[in-house]
Amino acid sequence: MNPSEHMDRLIAKLTDWRGKTLASVRRTILEADREITEEWKWMGSPVWSRDGIIAVGNAHKDKVKLTFPHGASLPDPDRLFNGGFGGNRWRAIDFFEGDQINERALKNLVRAAVDYNQIKLKSKAPAATRAEVHSGKKR
Repeated sequence: MNPSEHMDRLIAKLTDWRGKTLASVRRTILEADREITEEWKWMGSPVWSRDGIIAVGNAHKDKVKLTFPHGASLPDPDRLFNGGFGGNRWRAIDFFEGDQINERALKNLVRAAVDYNQIKLKSKAPAATRAEVHSGKKR
């Protein structure tokens, strides 16, 4: 079973508001960037990635939690983050029954996470040495 099928099954099992909320969060994330991929990690957690993890989703008894592993580095002008402030990196959005999803703001946050991952990836790429540049090996 591929990760998207796992997510479909999880959402189908959640027959209350949490399933609807997780489905809406999923749709919004995938609409933010067509190159985002879905993964299934850590024995049952939906994960969305592009050039690294963007967010992890989990349904809990009283909430749906969307965690951004680099959330502390992301701009959040709409103040979506309402959890996970205790650590240095991770930030979360806890959705409770009756909460409305600000789709525009969530898409912007997801796009910021993609940008962060791409910048981080580029900074890890090996830089050309001076000798390589002068010899014409790298341009």
